[in-house]
Amino acid sequence: MEAKNYKVFYGWWIVGAGFFIAVYIGGFIYFGFTAVFEPIASDFGWSYAQVSFAASLRGLQTSFLAPIVGLLMDRWGPRRLVFTGAVIIGLGLLLLSRINSLATFYGAFILIAMGVSTCIGVVPIATVGNWFQKKATLATGILVSGAAVGGLMVPLATRLIDIFEWRTAMAIFGFGAWGILLPLSLLFRHKPEQYGYLPDGDFHRKLPASEGQSSAQGNKLDIGVKQVLKSKTFWHIAMGFMCHILVMNAVITHIMPYLSSIGLTRSFSSLMASAIPATSIVGRLGFGWLGDKFDKRRVATLGFVLASLGLLSLGYVATAGTRILVPSLVLIGIGWGGPVPMMPALVREYFGRVRLATVLGLVMGVAALGVMAGPLLAGLTFDRLGSYQVAWLGFAGLVVAGIISLVTTPSVGTKI
Repeated sequence: MEAKNYKVFYGWWIVGAGFFIAVYIGGFIYFGFTAVFEPIASDFGWSYAQVSFAASLRGLQTSFLAPIVGLLMDRWGPRRLVFTGAVIIGLGLLLLSRINSLATFYGAFILIAMGVSTCIGVVPIATVGNWFQKKATLATGILVSGAAVGGLMVPLATRLIDIFEWRTAMAIFGFGAWGILLPLSLLFRHKPEQYGYLPDGDFHRKLPASEGQSSAQGNKLDIGVKQVLKSKTFWHIAMGFMCHILVMNAVITHIMPYLSSIGLTRSFSSLMASAIPATSIVGRLGFGWLGDKFDKRRVATLGFVLASLGLLSLGYVATAGTRILVPSLVLIGIGWGGPVPMMPALVREYFGRVRLATVLGLVMGVAALGVMAGPLLAGLTFDRLGSYQVAWLGFAGLVVAGIISLVTTPSVGTKI
């Protein structure tokens, strides 16, 4: 196809579309489900454990679907995947508005999770990775900030549920998904070369072989899936980020119960909990900028260090007092958000662009196991000990293990 002389590089339109899709999903689906859990449990008489199990299903879907979605992305491109995902999300929300049993509730949640898996995560991140090179981590940082910004819309979702009741609100969210996400999905394009561009908008210009690459990697690398899975590089990156995701998901899930357990009111706890997604925006944008200027492993490691320090201080809030609560949550928020754009940046740097979505999907599939394990480990620790302190201190050590895994990442080609 012939290149069009866009005044704004088209890659930024893709970033914008992905950002607003993530805002909607983050606000009305991911974080917003907190507002609908209690009304559903009350209407049907279900336990909180039964309702909360749906969140584990979301993690299960993510871990299994991410590698598959990555393969489909490299073969089909992003537009049809995002469009299909938006259709499925709307159907899932409409089904949720009509549920009458626990089975249909889980079925609706699985359907929504399937749609979400192609609208955020692997597909938009890999697409941005295809369109940007010199500004790849900054663009990714902006993209992934969408979900965190969506977290600030939870009061709106709660208000709509309170006004219209949860069934009508879910139907509104479903039609909203079709009205907002479907048009945005049409803005996605696979690779800039198909439209006469090179990454970052370099128009019909050959890039120097060493530009924007690590010393050993290039954009033309075409590493097979079997070779990727046999590479120590892959496992160092995947295990490092699995430690990070495991810990962060546990904190996000249990932060309010923890604060309540040390005597803080529910309203104050909810305010403090909102500090984590809010400050994570600073991490996602700031680290996205840093990642384009400094060694990406070191930038990601900095985020891990901040998260570990935050967890250590969080473990002593009960004894040291609430004066260290805000600093600990700020450290955790930045330490959570900062490494998020670094994962695809490292995958791109080490494995190139040719199979970016496939490799990213594999890494996210391994890392997503932490989504399921983290909350469970924190809950079991509290059930046995009656305190979260051991969990937070142990998780701080697990983040250190993630740091070791990242900083010792070998070059591609080193086999297990």
